[in-house]
Amino acid sequence: MVDIHCHILPGIDDGAKNISDSIMMAKEAEKEGIHTIIATPHLNNQYDNRKDLILAKVNKLNTALKDAGVNVTILPGQEPRIYGDIIGDFEKNDIQTLNNSQYLFVEFPSNHVPRYAEKLLFDIQVKGLTPIIVHPERNSEIIERPEILYRFVEKGSLTQVTASSLSGYFGKKIKNFSMQIIEANLTHFIASDAHNINSRSFKMMEAYDLIDKEYGTDYVYLFSENAEMLITGKSIIKEIPEQIKKKKKFIFF
Repeated sequence: MVDIHCHILPGIDDGAKNISDSIMMAKEAEKEGIHTIIATPHLNNQYDNRKDLILAKVNKLNTALKDAGVNVTILPGQEPRIYGDIIGDFEKNDIQTLNNSQYLFVEFPSNHVPRYAEKLLFDIQVKGLTPIIVHPERNSEIIERPEILYRFVEKGSLTQVTASSLSGYFGKKIKNFSMQIIEANLTHFIASDAHNINSRSFKMMEAYDLIDKEYGTDYVYLFSENAEMLITGKSIIKEIPEQIKKKKKFIFF
């Protein structure tokens, strides 16, 4: 299994605090059947993690995992919070795509979608990159107005739902919305977004078991195969997106 979103690099964001934490996380991942992890440290106002630093940290962690006998490979990635200069910083070689592929994570603030997002997602694609919107199921504006997500996906963006969201660790509302996103073909990847082994662990096996139970093995195959194809820069499987139907509210007189 491949996990495309994880905060496993030590000491550079709100994930693993040190190399011991990183090794413990990798061991936990191995138990879940994860053999490859894309390390995706934050790039935002709080954490300034640029490409060179990420590559150096990935190399160091891979050496430590080999020495510790952990059979998990770490690949470079990044989780940039959406901002206007992201393309300029990509051209300056500060932005790290997912394993140097054409796929680029884009994170929205948790409470809204910036007005310039649609234009920027388009401009990213014009540069030959494919934006992947991370954890849209946890964005309050998208939950209230799911047509925003539909429009982004229809126009070529991909999305990634968090395993813990699907498994109910962020609450029932987010779990239900995650399932609606899957049912409407509005997501293409399931990933852990793991930060540690306690409060924010992997939960990948749990999520895939739920997907198998609710939607069948074809969906398990779709998400797991897409993660495998992403790390080699191949085109991923996409179904035709649909609008999420809002449930009618009944008024009783």
